[in-house]
Amino acid sequence: MAEREREPAGWQLEQSAPEAYERYLVPPMFAPWAERLIDATDFERDDRVLDVGCGTGIVARRITDRPGGVGTVVGLDINEKMLEVAETAAAKSQLEIEWRRGDVTDLPFSDGAFDVVLCQQALQFVTDPSAAFREMRRVLGPGGRVAASVWRPLEYNSGYVELAEALERHVGDDAETMMRSPFPEWTGEDLGTLVRDAGFSESLRTIEIGSMRYPSVEEFVRREAASSPLSEPLGNIEPDVREALIEEVRNALEDYIDDEGIVFPMESHLLTAQR
Repeated sequence: MAEREREPAGWQLEQSAPEAYERYLVPPMFAPWAERLIDATDFERDDRVLDVGCGTGIVARRITDRPGGVGTVVGLDINEKMLEVAETAAAKSQLEIEWRRGDVTDLPFSDGAFDVVLCQQALQFVTDPSAAFREMRRVLGPGGRVAASVWRPLEYNSGYVELAEALERHVGDDAETMMRSPFPEWTGEDLGTLVRDAGFSESLRTIEIGSMRYPSVEEFVRREAASSPLSEPLGNIEPDVREALIEEVRNALEDYIDDEGIVFPMESHLLTAQR
């Protein structure tokens, strides 16, 4: 009962999904995983670093603020609203980062412009990941390094399995598809093939396991909705349908509920390679 008593009354979804993403998903999820991505890469003080698919910029911010520093940092994303939030967050911390709008399959940079390219949880949304890796290699100088993370398939991320299935039953197929989209059916070998075909060498693939915590099941559903394209379909459903959805997720994830809310494991591929 403790978990249910913590649930807030009402159901309010923020107007800005990028702002909700920065508020709800970056601190508990993307910030810790950004550290794993950064730790997997060797940096020099004068490195030119590109964060592609940067979202609200947590990887770029953490790189800029790391002890020892680097040369320059550029964050690139195709979503203008994400970049606006990224620029605001960096300015608050007085971090010097260049923000650029662009497509990872057609990077707006010259050959060899960077020493390190990082990509956290963005490749699964790219229509042509092979082209993305070719472009990342193109903008790297000799000996340049790339590090990328991609969630493992949905079945390895149990909380989202149950949410996707509940969305299908209570909201519809489109909502389920949205929830599944961050978790591509890629194996580690699939990623290895992508980097080899792009011309990279010395690639290393690892499986990283972490966790995600929310203060309640209702907040799990609400925050995921507020931070993604699910905001419209979930914001428009009737309250009784929403409550039935939340109750289904709660029952399915009962073993992951404790006195502080709900926590469940998450698994990601982490890939590093050299030009």
